[in-house]
Amino acid sequence: RLVLLALLLVVAGCGQARQGPTYPPAGATPIAATAETAAAQAAVSQAVAPSGLLIAAAAQAYRPPEGPWLAAAPRTVMEFDAAGGGAVGFVVLYGLGSTADATAAAADQAAFIARPTGRVYFPNDAHFVIRVLGTAVIFFTWSPGSGDARLADVQAALEGLGTAVPIPG
Repeated sequence: RLVLLALLLVVAGCGQARQGPTYPPAGATPIAATAETAAAQAAVSQAVAPSGLLIAAAAQAYRPPEGPWLAAAPRTVMEFDAAGGGAVGFVVLYGLGSTADATAAAADQAAFIARPTGRVYFPNDAHFVIRVLGTAVIFFTWSPGSGDARLADVQAALEGLGTAVPIPG
């Protein structure tokens, strides 16, 4: 029986290797949000203006680690730039269509970060902001050890928007 089991395991492991990227799944790349996040985008821009950082649509690709709800949601990615140039941080705005869906997606993201399997994707000293503003979720993370110190001001400004979603634990 043991030989038969070993033979079955060997045969089962001889399948063709998967080719191409495994994340995100093919065809699952979310679309850019426009109308869904317009109000949140305006609120974020106004809130962070005193930080001295410029904010605009991201010029480079950025996708933070996400739970399943946010991974599939339409999004707008904005970057914070220093006056001398170069991105120093990103904020992602997700359009969910309803306040209930936004609240559920934000809670899912908080639970994702709280799990050891999700937390491993972020620096140990990472700070998180998860807010629900209307039908949008605002997600911002930064690390004092590897980021621009002005991002602490951005965090404080974003914490004044919408409703907070705390990370458990």
